[in-house]
Amino acid sequence: MKSVYLNNLYKFKKDKHKFAAITAYDYSFAKIFSEHGIKILLVGDSLGMTIQGELNTLKVTIKEMSYHTRCVRKGAPDAFIIADMPFMSYATLDKAYKNAAKLIQAGANMIKVEGDNWLYDTIKMLTDRSVPVCGHLGLTPQYINILNGYKVQGKNNTDANKIIKSAISLENAGIKLLVLECIPVSLATIITKKLSIPTIGIGAGNKTDGQILVMQDAFGLTYNPPKFSKNFLKQAGNLPNAIHMYIEEVKNSIFPDKIHSFI
Repeated sequence: MKSVYLNNLYKFKKDKHKFAAITAYDYSFAKIFSEHGIKILLVGDSLGMTIQGELNTLKVTIKEMSYHTRCVRKGAPDAFIIADMPFMSYATLDKAYKNAAKLIQAGANMIKVEGDNWLYDTIKMLTDRSVPVCGHLGLTPQYINILNGYKVQGKNNTDANKIIKSAISLENAGIKLLVLECIPVSLATIITKKLSIPTIGIGAGNKTDGQILVMQDAFGLTYNPPKFSKNFLKQAGNLPNAIHMYIEEVKNSIFPDKIHSFI
């Protein structure tokens, strides 16, 4: 696989070529995903739950994120790797600058932050210093104590309009990608059309430019998987076939279908 860069993702959007991404936390899975055609990997702070067994993502540290990013880069030297900035690691401009540098130096092509307009100055500062930023709107797991649980966001007009305005504001600040999590298909469609940057959905329907799943959800390793996930391994029979099935179903807008979306 040739090295993947940000301009490749922009071409995907321009050509209406839907792309599949997935989380990865170690060398072995990163290598398997990369060798079987997944070009975009997210080192997610979801590792707090999937790897560490915590109830949420809030205990994950920048040191842990750097470690896992380094492992994933070794397994997938040509992939486009996004790394999450963990909870409170970007609360100030100084923290954001120092911690983003650690993830980029560990091998990430881009860092991801959760939140809306308060991030404007942070995003601009990082972009000006050669750090590409991915935004994250809708259900933002680091806000779990404010959101009162993992719930669909943007269901009413007021909340939907707020998310739309936030998406536009974040693009103006300089984000290069936007993850949309657990929002209605109609809202994700509007945002994807309004933005010039690619959108990546997780529980946001099949109208986004790309899709991402937590790897444990995608391959049946989760005890209680979310509604928007699908066990590709169960149907495919082995991991390589499951990976290819995921890629093809995303490419052809088969996944996510109505069963795995929010209306």
